[in-house]
Amino acid sequence: MAQKTIKDGIVAEAYLEILADRGIDYLFGNAGTDFAPIIEAFSRCRVKGVKMPEPITCPHENVAICMAQGYYALTGRPQVVMVHVNVGTANAMCGLINAFKGNVPVLFSAGRTPYSETAALKGRRSAEIHWPQEMFDQRALVRELVKWDYELPNAEVVEAAVDRALNAAMTYPRGPVYLTLPREPLAQEFTNFTYTSPSRRQYPSPPSPDADAIDEAAALIAAAENPLLITASVGQDPEDVAPLAAMAERFAIPVSQRKPRYMCLPSDHPMHVGYNPDPLLEEADLIIVAECDVPWIPGTKGPREACKVIHLGTDPLFSTYPIRGYPSDIAITGLVKRSFAALDEALAEHEAAAKPRIDARRKRIATLREGQAERRAAALAEAAKDTPIHPAWITHCLDQARDDDAIIIRESQFNPLHANLKHPGSYFSLGQGGGLGWGLGTALGAKLAQRNRQVICTQGDGAYMFGNPVPAHYVSAAEDLPMLTVVFNNHMWNAVRRNTRDVFPDGAAAKSNWEPLTYFQDGTAYEKAVEVAGGYGEQVVDPEDLPKAIDRALNIMAKEGRQALLNVVSKNG
Repeated sequence: MAQKTIKDGIVAEAYLEILADRGIDYLFGNAGTDFAPIIEAFSRCRVKGVKMPEPITCPHENVAICMAQGYYALTGRPQVVMVHVNVGTANAMCGLINAFKGNVPVLFSAGRTPYSETAALKGRRSAEIHWPQEMFDQRALVRELVKWDYELPNAEVVEAAVDRALNAAMTYPRGPVYLTLPREPLAQEFTNFTYTSPSRRQYPSPPSPDADAIDEAAALIAAAENPLLITASVGQDPEDVAPLAAMAERFAIPVSQRKPRYMCLPSDHPMHVGYNPDPLLEEADLIIVAECDVPWIPGTKGPREACKVIHLGTDPLFSTYPIRGYPSDIAITGLVKRSFAALDEALAEHEAAAKPRIDARRKRIATLREGQAERRAAALAEAAKDTPIHPAWITHCLDQARDDDAIIIRESQFNPLHANLKHPGSYFSLGQGGGLGWGLGTALGAKLAQRNRQVICTQGDGAYMFGNPVPAHYVSAAEDLPMLTVVFNNHMWNAVRRNTRDVFPDGAAAKSNWEPLTYFQDGTAYEKAVEVAGGYGEQVVDPEDLPKAIDRALNIMAKEGRQALLNVVSKNG
């Protein structure tokens, strides 16, 4: 087997060199006193001309882990984040929750307070903070949110620990892992450290669907009068899109995305029926739930009792959810792109017999789509005149001005109904765990992964404040990652207000139109925040001014290489 030897150095050097050897491009970091060996190792690697992950300084931990999410979303490769002991871990928890629920493979690492008080060990305690900062079990902070956790004890297991971490993260269903790195082991000196390159600990093959289960599912689909496919996360792998499109087209299966996180089908695909499956549930006699944790809200809207339900995904029943009681007549574990391809092949055998039903469905779906298009056009015509500016109009204007392959990050009221989404891997609405503030960092990570593409980050005003905007704008400038941020400024957390009215539709809050803790003060000049990092900011109040404002911002990005932010005073859509 091929091996590489580091003649002399410290363990932190070996750690960085092995990460680079395993394909890690960047280390997204927020440093503290525990980083001393890591910083020394970066400098030594640079002096020696040794390949290492490029360090990205992130002035807030949330930005760091969200950048890792964005870089993974565009590359499909595992990422590495390092933060400062327990406090840095705590600051990154919202991003970690999202990564766990969103199956993002991040080697999330943190220092650990030095454990040596008086021993003559390099890296031992040297500051007052090293006593109050220590925990009995720092890894317990994250154990429910990671697939694996470990503390590096010494030099001997560095290679095995890195490989074990990356293998755990990249095994389906993917997700984050946690590695703590005490100063003493990282600062340990060695002579002739040898590791295997390339690694012989390769990632396991992804799961494929069971052939018998595919045949059983195909028979149910072929017999159905009104099948319906509901998804949220199909399209996380851009290769999901083509086999879904082929299967849906062959058998005239309408596809609806509930809370769409990725682009699963082009907007103009004849089987794309929008983003609200609820109106279609009652007539469905078979539902395919593909990578969707919440296909409908039980007790509010749901299918008939006799409707058959098939679940597809790498974890089709979402085993990390403590309670999830949806009916499941067939559950098929596997990459959905493989399941779609296998179903398409199996359905071909039923196509001739099912042709009358397929043809009738195709006509019904075409009529449905025509009606949706008419309602969408009428809604947009009304929205174009609204003041404050309607989210549908903001979405339409952005869609008209953006590049054809622009990357859209949605943490806002951006409405995909009013956008023409065509390219896999161009639309991301993440935050699966409910942690707000992921958008800015994710957009930066996406831009870092594909610098030649335009990145548009749409943010609600509440989400924008959660996203640590000054650190994010700093990283944009420091790393030359210009992007357009559009703040949908409706002066509130609308989701909180909406859910209050869902629970108490006739309550005092609804009747008085006053929901405390949901509103923000008018007049906050978000456009000024980007200026601290040399960016361009502008407030937009009049809907007629919006198209030109977007053009100005995009031109500044393209011609001057500066980030831009539009603070669009908007209404609830």
